[in-house]
Amino acid sequence: MKCRASYAGPRRASWRVVLPWLLAIAFVGVAEPQEPPPFRILVDVNLVVLQVSVRDRKGFVSDLHEPDFQIFEDGARQSISLFRHEDVPVTVGLVVDHSGSMKPKLRDVIAATRTFVHSSNPEDQMFVVNFNEKVTLGLPVGLRFTDHSEELERAISGTKAAGMTALYDAVVEALERLQTGSHEKKALIVISDGGDNASTHRLAGVLQTVERSSALVYTIGIFDEDDPDRNPDVLRRLAQATGGEAYFPGKLDEVAPICERIAHDIRNQYTIGYVPSSAAAAGVYRRIRVDAHEAGRGKLSVRARTGYIPSEGAH
Repeated sequence: MKCRASYAGPRRASWRVVLPWLLAIAFVGVAEPQEPPPFRILVDVNLVVLQVSVRDRKGFVSDLHEPDFQIFEDGARQSISLFRHEDVPVTVGLVVDHSGSMKPKLRDVIAATRTFVHSSNPEDQMFVVNFNEKVTLGLPVGLRFTDHSEELERAISGTKAAGMTALYDAVVEALERLQTGSHEKKALIVISDGGDNASTHRLAGVLQTVERSSALVYTIGIFDEDDPDRNPDVLRRLAQATGGEAYFPGKLDEVAPICERIAHDIRNQYTIGYVPSSAAAAGVYRRIRVDAHEAGRGKLSVRARTGYIPSEGAH
């Protein structure tokens, strides 16, 4: 996973002002100490960044510190080089199934969207990808993101629920859209029965795509037990590959509380990064395990990405 970070130092004055002053000094031969010029440092490292959720029996655990965590890649312990725990804005994509079987369920999905927005960071960027056998962007042309629940509700309700299901194509489209967001942290919420009968992409390729992405994927499986198109395993695999979580509500009125829980999960995560201690060959899957312990506290449940595929150029 390749991370390119940059830091721009403070801009102290424009050269239009400074240049005449420097020339005057040269002519009179005055040698006085000068402030260092503005600088720019470019860092190019293979920094693996994880979003880590920790819970105990009471709920989210939000008071841990860096020494409380251990990270292992392919069994080898790694040194933590980045640690943050703060509520930062996120770019979020809502990926909503509009196949025929979803028609009676969209009202509850829209209500859940409203709950999610109200529980999220007010600076989040959000968009909607609707899909049946076709994949479409829900927001109006020219509006890439929004943080208004009314616009997101219209983005979902504006597409008719009918036809077949192109789930895999929708996930790929949403991952591409995520990359245009300005926030470093990114997530998808996929609401579907997990079935697919119309995509040009295949599941194996989609899973590789999410493993190369830094995005979290949360899935909400909405289906009847006698639904022949349901595929909960696909929804579990998409979530587990990224450090997200899969939910399977027994009733439609449980979807809104689930969306609220997802919003709280995103806002309570630890951001932990490390530079792998051994060279990572591009295209070769690397396994990750994250542990958390604190003296005097009971067992902690840790959820994070379980692995990644290094990008081309990683070294």
